[in-house]
Amino acid sequence: MTAASCRSCGAPLTLTFCDLGLSPISNAFVRPEDAGRGEMFHPLRASVCDRCWLVQLDGSPGADAHFHGDYVYFSSFSESWLAHARAYVAATTARLGLGPESRVMELASNDGYLLQYFVKAGIPCLGIEPTANTAAAARDKGVETRECFFGRDSAARLAAEGWKVDLLLGNNVLAHVPDINDFVGGMPAILKPEGVVTLEFPHLLRLIEGNQFDTIYHEHYSYLSLTALLPIFARAGLRVFDVERLTTHGGSLRLFLCHDSAGHRETGNVASLRDEERLAGLAGPDVYAAFAERAREARRSLLSFVVDARRASRRIAAYGAAAKGNTLLNYCGVGPDDIECVADRNPTKQGRLLPGARIPVVAPERIFETRPDYLLILPWNIKDEVMSQMGGIRDWGGRFVVPIPTVTVLP
Repeated sequence: MTAASCRSCGAPLTLTFCDLGLSPISNAFVRPEDAGRGEMFHPLRASVCDRCWLVQLDGSPGADAHFHGDYVYFSSFSESWLAHARAYVAATTARLGLGPESRVMELASNDGYLLQYFVKAGIPCLGIEPTANTAAAARDKGVETRECFFGRDSAARLAAEGWKVDLLLGNNVLAHVPDINDFVGGMPAILKPEGVVTLEFPHLLRLIEGNQFDTIYHEHYSYLSLTALLPIFARAGLRVFDVERLTTHGGSLRLFLCHDSAGHRETGNVASLRDEERLAGLAGPDVYAAFAERAREARRSLLSFVVDARRASRRIAAYGAAAKGNTLLNYCGVGPDDIECVADRNPTKQGRLLPGARIPVVAPERIFETRPDYLLILPWNIKDEVMSQMGGIRDWGGRFVVPIPTVTVLP
């Protein structure tokens, strides 16, 4: 599949944001019995539309290549993410006055990591999740879940069943949909007249400022700013009335939306964010054109660290078999000769090999058995959580390392 035109407005894509070469699908972990087989590598190139300024992959495998019955990402394995979900449920329940008569729906509800807290509060809810194994895990938590992709057609079916919601939420899903107009276009059909939509996603401006090129992977079709999203929302008859800035995923936004005709008053946060993005140059080509060289410099930094460490007979392991880590390692050409293993708490990933890099994934306990000199934190956005959990490496002089925005060895 090749996207020669913008996923939002249809304009031709002519401006490259970042070209990371060929890479496998980030969550296509390799089973040991398949280690002798080849893998599919796809171009990993992000372009920016010079009409509406949506940054997007210029061609990518379809959603079925990512979201299926063997999906390996389970949200509940991150304690910090569960804490984020609990805080969201508490704050939103209070802000919107949600109770037993309300209805809540989450798009891409994964393993019920968030909706479980609405269930505990006695608020009726429904999860929409296309991957069978995470949907099953959600049901085990008592979260009613439908296995489907969301869009205009599925929204119409849900509305015909009587699903109209007071709160529709989507955390880190908006970037994952190939047809963003269809996804957003389904929202008004299931939203009550005064209902609220909240959408969280990593902010493109923070990605650029923090050199977070490793968050570019095939599962992320779009890289989002308020500037690029406003026309998409307007086409669906939705408007943004508030914005919150979050620290998650290297710097994210939470947008509050409603029907155009709803009574929610717009706060000053919306104008403030629009001004910030305008002053940063997100509505012009220069800031995008300069980004690629910063990614190349980060690659050189990691390679220099790895080569110097190995020449000094220092051993390196990594923590967190995250999609962003797979982008980083494949872009840099780092493999099992450089990094011995990657520790991860998710048993679904343990015993498999990273896609492309083919580094084995192990349980965190293995790190304390092998005692490497360095532990490279691939999900740098939760480095504090990782350093707390794995702080025992300091007992033998082990050091933590983060790769983004450039390699840093931590105390």
